[in-house]
Amino acid sequence: MARTIQSLERAAAMLRLLAGGERRLGLSEVAAALGLAKGTAHGILRTLQQEGFVEQEPASGRYQLGAEMLRLGQSYLDVNELRARALVWTDDLARSSGQSVYLGVLHQGGVLVVHHVFRPDDSRQVLEVGAMQPLHSTALGKVLSAYDPVAHSEAAEGGREAFTDRTVTALEDFEGLLDLTRARGWAADVEETWTGVASVAAPIHNRRRMPVGAVGVTGAVERVCEDGELRSSLVAAVRDCARAVSRDLGAGRF
Repeated sequence: MARTIQSLERAAAMLRLLAGGERRLGLSEVAAALGLAKGTAHGILRTLQQEGFVEQEPASGRYQLGAEMLRLGQSYLDVNELRARALVWTDDLARSSGQSVYLGVLHQGGVLVVHHVFRPDDSRQVLEVGAMQPLHSTALGKVLSAYDPVAHSEAAEGGREAFTDRTVTALEDFEGLLDLTRARGWAADVEETWTGVASVAAPIHNRRRMPVGAVGVTGAVERVCEDGELRSSLVAAVRDCARAVSRDLGAGRF
């Protein structure tokens, strides 16, 4: 097995620490959180600062993520072919459905949101690009688990936390949901992750017919469901969007 480079591991841990907080951190706080000597932590912070990954507030001396991290993150999204191909179609889906639209991919045992289109109203909304969603309870996650063998394995072997009293946690029941997803070509999440929220999602395939992501709409239960069932018009719109993006990725007609 190849040896890892300790200084890079520590730098990565430091960036994650700064990314996870809602405030700037001082040198002592960074060192204590990572179990490092102050001199070691200071050397890593200074190097990251010189490269633009970390910024230090002059007045307080505290550290926060730098602009270079934002540039790299935006670069990742810009070169992500899936997101680029989906931009127009997801905008159209948000307008036609009146709901928020999410584009997700498998990442570190969960669903990484790589694109988020706000619902077309004047309500206050928070951009969720970069957020992680669970595989076992969300519509995006169930789609990925149903079609991607790696996602399936991670969802089946991982802990399936009960977020609400409707979350499916038993493995046999979860596998049944995946069978249903494959049979009908879409997945649902009706208050399984967040109370009062419902979602529907469908898979996106590439030119080799491999699953590369999922697209879905999310909204209040009363707007996404009717008489206890997902609105058929929303299901059809999501599936049409997924097919359109798949075709743009070279999947052809299916």
